[in-house]
Amino acid sequence: MGEISVSLQKRSRLMYIFEAAIEYLISILVASSYLARLTKALGFSDSLTGILSNIISLGCLFQLLSLSLRRTKVKGFVVLFSIINQILFMLLYIVPLTDFSKKAKIAAFLILFIAAYLTYYFANPKKIAWLMQAVEDKHRGSFTANKEIVSLLSGMVFTFGMGALIDHFSEAGQIRTAFILSAVVIFVLTVLHTLTMVFAAEKDAPPAPKKNFGQTVAELAKNKDIRRVTVVFILYYIAKSIAIPFYGSYEIGELGMTQKFISAIVIVGSVSRILVSKFWGRYADKKSFAAMIEKCFLFSALSQTCMVFAVPATGKVMFFFYHIFSGIAFGGLNSALTNLIFDYVPEEKRADSLAITQAFAGVAGFLTTLAVSPLVSHIQANGNTVLGLPVYAQQLMSVFGVIATLCVIVYIRCVFIKKNRA
Repeated sequence: MGEISVSLQKRSRLMYIFEAAIEYLISILVASSYLARLTKALGFSDSLTGILSNIISLGCLFQLLSLSLRRTKVKGFVVLFSIINQILFMLLYIVPLTDFSKKAKIAAFLILFIAAYLTYYFANPKKIAWLMQAVEDKHRGSFTANKEIVSLLSGMVFTFGMGALIDHFSEAGQIRTAFILSAVVIFVLTVLHTLTMVFAAEKDAPPAPKKNFGQTVAELAKNKDIRRVTVVFILYYIAKSIAIPFYGSYEIGELGMTQKFISAIVIVGSVSRILVSKFWGRYADKKSFAAMIEKCFLFSALSQTCMVFAVPATGKVMFFFYHIFSGIAFGGLNSALTNLIFDYVPEEKRADSLAITQAFAGVAGFLTTLAVSPLVSHIQANGNTVLGLPVYAQQLMSVFGVIATLCVIVYIRCVFIKKNRA
């Protein structure tokens, strides 16, 4: 395999940090409250908006399509699909401005939305494997921490600025201007994002043997290390899909929090995440990513434990601590799972392994949320009581979430930590 020079590696690492930050800014504009503004303008029902959220969670399935891609260089492919993905995101803000009928607008929006995530997840495993080529294995923890810190800091400033602008135009009854502004911002970010990838170097790789989808999956399934890492992904997605998807409605509904307060505690969580990212990175480089993940899951369990005690009288305090402990956990977890693959999988199989593990995990998480949703509805319809005791649905789901998270910790301890010590 051809190597790239030290100077090119350094430039590529810098470009990767910028690439991740810019991509994060674009993702902000097509998720959460920004997505809700778009769907509201188009007249979407709450159930249809919920379906969109489920499509995002199932997006990892699209990564399986990348298993059939076999080429010595992927840079051109990744750049092209990234441009297509981001242009499709930009067009989401154009749809409400058209003169199409309501049904045509909804249909166009859904097609663009699904196509955008399909192109994103199709190229994402190849992109990560390519850009991580410039990072030495012994420095992956510190590098990913720096990358995340830059993304989070830029995201906080960006969210505040864009939120203020959109609120200004919305309050002035100029929502069309807000949408045009958002589309222009995505276009500018797309240009910048493309440049970061253009200036990143790529190694020459030997021709990969041609295999069909079934052969690729079968070969990966035979690898014991890949199977063990896949189980970690699946258990993690199950643990985070039991209770966390229902916290947003809990904040606004039963706990009666204002959007201003919610935004404030989210920023607190981001700050705690930034403060621990470097520590987690150094810890992973010194110990291992498995050891770091185990500790992060402890904080994840602690964060959901806070939610077990969140009721209207204590909700603000419990959510405050939930975001702090969750920020500490995700300060390491956000990149650690990907790095776990890089720890145990040869370089030539990393992209395929990432695609298949995230695909299986995404399905597991989606099915978990579907499975517990009827119980949430039943408890709420029953006056928020369980066996005659006053319990909010989110409290009970948090108990299950804590148990599931502890199961992940036990698995990592038994399968990875003890084995490494043996």
